[in-house]
Amino acid sequence: MKKILFVEDDDALGYALEFSLIDEGYNIIRTCTIEDAKNCFNNDEFKLILLDVNLPDGNGYDFCKYVREKSSVPIIFLTALDDEVNVVMGLEIGANDYLTKPFGVRELLARIKVQLRLNKSNEIKDKLISKDITIDISTSHVYKKNELLNLTALEYKLLILFMNNPNKIIKRESILESITGEDDTFFDENTLSVYIKRLREKIEDDYKNPKYIITKRGLGYKWDIEVGSE
Repeated sequence: MKKILFVEDDDALGYALEFSLIDEGYNIIRTCTIEDAKNCFNNDEFKLILLDVNLPDGNGYDFCKYVREKSSVPIIFLTALDDEVNVVMGLEIGANDYLTKPFGVRELLARIKVQLRLNKSNEIKDKLISKDITIDISTSHVYKKNELLNLTALEYKLLILFMNNPNKIIKRESILESITGEDDTFFDENTLSVYIKRLREKIEDDYKNPKYIITKRGLGYKWDIEVGSE
């Protein structure tokens, strides 16, 4: 069953759509706030996100930006804000589709199927390749110039995060949340710096002058080499 994160605080609409989506065979996790949506997103894997704009603790645009820092999961906005400015804003910050209320359930189901189909065709393939670094997704093996590297689990998670987001600045707090699920009790920014250094020592030709993982002072880090797949 494809799991969908459904963020909607209108109970009447939420229950109705949730029932219809479950009836279509989807596994629905519904939340009513951005905080709960972040917790679900960080601790589970979803095939698609249905997202309202106006929520009790903020707006869906902020959550959309938060998701886009970490994932390319399809996002469909469901909102009563139908003016062009809001539609364009939603799409420009990373949403895949925008459906204005009221809408028919069949139209929503059709749009969900389109996004799931498109996302399936764009899913990461067996290997991620960036210059001399190759990740074999099926085995979790990492190679540098065809030589197998010995990475810890956290180093591997860091590498996957960077190579899935090439040429994008990722904030330190976003990296921490991504690899710890927001449980930073024993993993702070100083520890992150240590792990970045260790990863650089393994993948860079000269870790003191890195070419792959670049520090953007005051902002975060960026994977600075193009990434392909096969």
